[in-house]
Amino acid sequence: MGILYIVPTPVGNMEDMTLRAIRTLKEVDLVLAEDTRTSGVLLKHFDIRQTLLSHHKFNEHGTSASVVERLLAGQNVALISDAGTPGISDPGFFLVREAVKAGIEVQTLPGATAFVPALVSSGLPCDRFVFEGFLPQKKGRQSRIAALCQEERTMVFYESPYRVLKTLQQLAEAFGSERRAAACREISKVHEECVRGTLQELVEHFTQTEPRGEFVLIVDGKE
Repeated sequence: MGILYIVPTPVGNMEDMTLRAIRTLKEVDLVLAEDTRTSGVLLKHFDIRQTLLSHHKFNEHGTSASVVERLLAGQNVALISDAGTPGISDPGFFLVREAVKAGIEVQTLPGATAFVPALVSSGLPCDRFVFEGFLPQKKGRQSRIAALCQEERTMVFYESPYRVLKTLQQLAEAFGSERRAAACREISKVHEECVRGTLQELVEHFTQTEPRGEFVLIVDGKE
């Protein structure tokens, strides 16, 4: 029986790729990639000549069964996403669950993920936190924010540059404009930046400065 490896890839700087990740990708029989074009660039950079198979949120329910069959037949398979750790706001959970159901060993390598450096850099309490990922875009968005109003732990959100200002405004309305927060963007990239202040100050900043890059929002819990 083979092993399913969950392999984190850099969220920005290529130097964040671990030696173990490179070795694993070279040794497995198959690499599952969220986007084979994006992952092809990564593999070429590290001189990894490996067979790539597309595995993303639109086809994972269809491809997982055949991947489990490969694993049961003795093949070792690695799963990577476009950036970061698969399963964290990326495809991965469904395949891991199916592999576990089939009694297949799953090994997840430590490595890059965007929210940990953002959380630590924020200056907000990071001993207890809750990861919310992306808020619902439409249905259930307001109710989800309302449900977090009493949350005492530091909250972590992912957001795109196109919705980050709207999200900050909605959080300010729900939590109060004086709630402390940090907006970290382009983690581990050339233009990495962490803007700290109250939610109102962040709203004012990104009203004047066009948001660019992928964001991690860190919001203080209720006192």
